[in-house]
Formats: sequence, C-alpha cells, structure tokens
Amino acid sequence: MFLNEDEIKLENEYLEQGYVIRPAADLEALEWIRNKFILLIAETLDFEVNANPETILNLIHQHISVQDLNDFRLKIIRDVNAIDGMREMYFRVARPYLEALVSNELSMQLRVNLSIQFPEDESSLLPVHADTWSGDSSFEVVVWLPLVDCYATKAMYILPPKPSEELSKNFVERAGKSSENLYQSIQNDVKWLKVAYGEVIVFNQALPHGNRINNETETRWSMNCRFKGVFTPYGDKKIGEFFEPITLRAASKTGMAYKHPKTS
Repeated sequence: MFLNEDEIKLENEYLEQGYVIRPAADLEALEWIRNKFILLIAETLDFEVNANPETILNLIHQHISVQDLNDFRLKIIRDVNAIDGMREMYFRVARPYLEALVSNELSMQLRVNLSIQFPEDESSLLPVHADTWSGDSSFEVVVWLPLVDCYATKAMYILPPKPSEELSKNFVERAGKSSENLYQSIQNDVKWLKVAYGEVIVFNQALPHGNRINNETETRWSMNCRFKGVFTPYGDKKIGEFFEPITLRAASKTGMAYKHPKTS
C-alpha cells in the first residue's frame, strides 16, 4: 500500500469507526451552499433576512408548522437541485477525503438530499437501516453535510463496524418485528455523531444508521449525497439513472473508447 501518512490515518479511522469527521475541504463552497439556502428560504416564506444564517436555520420551526414541513422541504430541495453548480460545490466540500477513501475516479448521485428535523417532531424520523438492505451498492459512501451545528439527538447515529458484524450474525433474532425492535437491540452500541457547521462526515452507508426524535431546541438541517468509484459494482441504483461520473480520468476515457484494429 503506497499511501501517505495522512491517508493511512484517514483509512484506519474510517475502517474502525465506519465514518470520519473532518473540516470542510472548501469553506467558500460551504458558505456558497448555505447562502443559497438562506435566499431560497427568504423567497419561499416571503420574509426579510434580518438574522445570521445559523439563527434562521436553527429557528425555522418558528415560521413553519409541522403540517407544512414536508411540502416546504420538497420545494427547497427541488429548488436547490436546480441551482447551477450545486453538486460541484458539494463535491468540493469533501473532495480530498473522497479521493483518499473511495477513488479519484468518482460517480456522484444525480441529486443531493436534504433533511430538516424540527424539535420534538415525530414526522421526520429515519428508522434504523443500512442503505445496502434496500439495494444500494456496498461500495458507496455518504457525504453528510450539516448546515448547522448538529449534536446529541439533533444529529444522526451509526452502528460501528464491530457491533454491526455481530448484528449481522444474529439479525433475524435481534431485528424483531419492527425497526423499533431493531433499534432497541442496538441502542447501547450506536454512536451519536457530533458535527459542527464547517465540518463534514463521510460514512459507510452499509452500516445501520438513522435518527430519533430531535429533543434539542433547534432544527436540524443536513444534506447528504452518495459517491462511489466509477468502476466499482453498482447495486439497484445504476450509472446514468442515479449516478453520474464526475472525475473520469483521461486514461479511462481512452481505454473505454479503444478498439482493436481490424485485421481481416
């Protein structure tokens, strides 16, 4: 393995924990992303921006009812994905970590996703799951980007690799009849991730993860998007349908285009 010291450290941390938390690799790109959200919120709710972005996002539940939350979220995510350059900026936030952990020839999800979780809201829960359980490739990673400080129940949890292996060995017995039964069987082993605005998480989506009721006083805003090596196996989500190559190199382009000369 011809990896440098930083790459080895990053790899070991990812393999041991199932995730890494690092400073955003491009703060200007992160600020650009969050400012686009603030402009969309002001336009959608028709109010004047008179506070800093952190306050607006953390206290957005004071301006929207729980009943209107899903329609609001869908509109924001639709508008965000229509912004030129959004996916490129998102990639820039985590690029060196993806190139070290995944590949320098990457496929990226065609759309970025958004989670908005109000305090005490039961309608925005993501039950414990692993993306591979529903057909995602085990070669994918998720880049999870907070737009506000996320901590305790305002964040997400993940089941680390070792207890995840134990779960897999006894899955039927421990899963019970519902996702809640499954969570209860692993709750003492899950790791709650504390990540501040200005940081980014890259995690193994083949490990069980999810969220619970946000018992904090602030709203959670977080984005997520999947990445994988262009030439690694795809699951149900195919290249061209769900993924798009974003950093294909010259030798790969010429290799795929190459044809043997005709000899007869």
